[in-house]
Amino acid sequence: MAGAAFAIERLKKRADFLACAQAPACARGAVVVQARSRSDEKSLVRAGFTATKRIGGAVQRNRAKRRLREAARLLLPDLARPGFDYVFIARGGVIARPWARLLDDVKSALIRLAAERDGRPRDPAHVPPAD
Repeated sequence: MAGAAFAIERLKKRADFLACAQAPACARGAVVVQARSRSDEKSLVRAGFTATKRIGGAVQRNRAKRRLREAARLLLPDLARPGFDYVFIARGGVIARPWARLLDDVKSALIRLAAERDGRPRDPAHVPPAD
């Protein structure tokens, strides 16, 4: 992996999570990823992690967030854009999901959000007609 030329920090304030909730999101398998562009420091990427009580008790929610944090630690340096906040939301089955599939879920969600942000078509097979 190439590594990042930017710092990755954690989102901790509720206001930051609420702001990301208004941003574009992509659901893939056992995870939802929200990505929001910030106007402040452009060399910084921030990531937040959440799991609702629907996932289970405190032990299950913490395990789900630990798995998402590790997936983000591995994938964000190559797939995140500087100046963005990312929120990873655990969905049902995140704990039992095989690690490779969870990584694929997170990776494909990050790639889809980047494609939408860059203005590329949603369907990779779709090519707009030339005028």
